[in-house]
Amino acid sequence: MPSYICTTCGVGYAETDAPRDVCLICADERQYVNARGQGWTTLEELQSDHVNELLELEPGLWGLGSKPQVAIGQRALVVERPDGGVMWDCTPVITDEALRAIATRGGIRAMAISHPHFFSTMVDWSRALGGVPVYLHEDHRDYVMRPDPAIRYWSGETQEIASGITLVRTGGHFTGSSVLHWAEGAEGRGVLLTGDSIMVVPDTSWVSFMYSYPNLIPMNARMVERIVKAVKPFAYDRIYAGWWDRVLDHAAKAAVQRSAERYIAAIR
Repeated sequence: MPSYICTTCGVGYAETDAPRDVCLICADERQYVNARGQGWTTLEELQSDHVNELLELEPGLWGLGSKPQVAIGQRALVVERPDGGVMWDCTPVITDEALRAIATRGGIRAMAISHPHFFSTMVDWSRALGGVPVYLHEDHRDYVMRPDPAIRYWSGETQEIASGITLVRTGGHFTGSSVLHWAEGAEGRGVLLTGDSIMVVPDTSWVSFMYSYPNLIPMNARMVERIVKAVKPFAYDRIYAGWWDRVLDHAAKAAVQRSAERYIAAIR
């Protein structure tokens, strides 16, 4: 039986004879069911006409996407390490070429995902990488549409999954929304990989915060303050948000603070 993948959000479901009528992730008010109707695909179908795109973003960090774009354009980030790297977030397509490229860069020892809109084909990726653990905050448990022994639920506010690589629960977009802090990134000044918990905006000198991005539902002031407080203990100078072009390349910590102040002033 195939694992059906929602064509709108890109999330893979447990194997069934036929897909559901509606994707549960898209039916949530933070996402949307396609106005043209629910659509489904499978990994095998995607592999027939898609490839993985790999781009080096800075020394020790590269991105991995699906081309042409699938669903909302999710792309993964891989932090290279000599003892096995960490994949952050996920992309639906998996190709043999990408797996070989990963192997030449030291392999993957763990995966971690910011929130349900990036769960994608996480189980297929884990299996293709030899059954590596997939770290999700326990508050995401009800959003996992394809349970698997590889999924490791972590609790609390932080979780170190490798030396210098720490998951931080920010909340906001989802209760369990998280970011990844990479201490050695940006030439040792620190990097945040944020999914869309903290979104770099198009001019790339500010960030913003939303409860729902496609439905334009803002976040309240208390949650914005919580997000800023969650990342405040960490040193970081650069942010990679959830899409290729959303990178704030310097003075990121100050930008988060002034962006939160601007946001809160606007909604009040």
